[in-house]
Amino acid sequence: MKRIITTFLLLMATLPATQAQNTRYLNEVFTDVTVTPNVIYGVNATVLALAQFGEAIPQPLIMDVYEPTGDTLSKRPLVLLWHTGNFLPHPQNGSTGGTIHDSTMVELATRLARMGYVAAVCDYRLGWNPIAPDQTTRVFTLINAVYRAIQDVHTAVKYFRRNVAEAGNAFGVDDEKIVVWGSGSGGYLALNAAALDEYLEIPLTPGGKFVIQDSAGNILPMVIEEINGDLNCDSVGIVPQGYPGFPPGDTLNYPNHVGYDGSFQLAVNMGGACGDTSWVDQGQIPLISFHVPTDPFAPYKIGLVIVPGFNLPVVEVAGSYTVQELQTRYNNNAPFAGKTYPGDYSDVANARNDGNDGLFPIIGSGPLDSAPWQWWDTTANVNSANGLMTNPDMSAEKARTYIDTIMAYFAPRACEVLGLDCTATGVEELRAEEYLSISPVPAAEVLNISTRSSESIHSVSVYDMSGKLVFFKDGIESSNYQLQRNGLSKGMYLLRVELNAGMTTSSVIFE
Repeated sequence: MKRIITTFLLLMATLPATQAQNTRYLNEVFTDVTVTPNVIYGVNATVLALAQFGEAIPQPLIMDVYEPTGDTLSKRPLVLLWHTGNFLPHPQNGSTGGTIHDSTMVELATRLARMGYVAAVCDYRLGWNPIAPDQTTRVFTLINAVYRAIQDVHTAVKYFRRNVAEAGNAFGVDDEKIVVWGSGSGGYLALNAAALDEYLEIPLTPGGKFVIQDSAGNILPMVIEEINGDLNCDSVGIVPQGYPGFPPGDTLNYPNHVGYDGSFQLAVNMGGACGDTSWVDQGQIPLISFHVPTDPFAPYKIGLVIVPGFNLPVVEVAGSYTVQELQTRYNNNAPFAGKTYPGDYSDVANARNDGNDGLFPIIGSGPLDSAPWQWWDTTANVNSANGLMTNPDMSAEKARTYIDTIMAYFAPRACEVLGLDCTATGVEELRAEEYLSISPVPAAEVLNISTRSSESIHSVSVYDMSGKLVFFKDGIESSNYQLQRNGLSKGMYLLRVELNAGMTTSSVIFE
């Protein structure tokens, strides 16, 4: 079995291996990673230097590419990773993160490469006005920042497809198996890049959320293709006379890798949100989300984006719970819907996600701990004090524990969606009351578990209500099992039982 993940601690137990042990794309099967730094995947117009130059200027778009050292495969699935940072440059963003060298991004890329993926940590264009005195300007500048970043996502995807077609596939990727994965504002980026099928979804968003009235009383979209370029980054964007903030004729989008497809097959979101529920449609790609429900910066359901430190409202968005609820309604997560996998902690996720497959509500170590998977160098990061206000027990060990959980949940689902040659097999979730007899409830010292048919019990796991594994036993192969309390504290626990037909989850109490 994979390393046992807990919310706060690693409970060291003697656990036998399962079929998932040492399997490419499920486990780290490579020791070393080769990194190619500062690869230019595109060039596009940035607004960050507008005050200095009076116009948008070209910016090289950079990524670091991670590969498993010594790998003999010539086609590997690709994961594009997008960092946090509030769509503003570090350290001016006041955040501890915001570059392709953020500890979390490097950790994710390294782990993915050791699992056999090619991973690229990408930067993207930044810049908006979070402290504008009027909310309309804040919304206008933010939706434009997100739009530019989505273009950069498609540019990165197209770069690799062009490299496969025209440059001998220098990084050995399978351009039909691509994942876009973001954290924080990168999570916003992954969600919105997956949801926005076409430009018109922005101006047609219900309620006039992304339209603006000009001085003559005309209603105009906040994003206009002729000015901003198309989502796939195939067309030039030219500023017309009278467009606010830019000189006439300025270029806001340069075409990149024209004619190549910018689509991808799976999105992974850590703490992001989507511009509007109307952007999520039936038939869209599968989505995996990790989100702290009490996140003060990104709503878990429907809520306002608030500028940190200034408490200025920006725009109402749909958080991970709401988006995954829609994904469930539209059956977009069909490849892994209703399944659990060995060692993936589905029982913990499913106890919290109300049946929304692919949603893993993460419990932080405090009410403001919105990204417990992040860490930084407290001596070198000028914004460390800001970060410690919401993540006071931050450490590399703590962050890596959460990343253990995230990787365990991601890996088998990515295998399903991408059609990889993995041995993990989804197990159907069964109704415990139909397959098991569990007594007494509450129990004092012994809990009797027996099957209602010819089923055999393969394994028994017990989790406390924080999601920590406190007991595991496999190799039972019997229709009856007596679970000894063995010092467990008084309270409610989740009992996970593996049978021939699938897995069951039920609540039990020790008094």
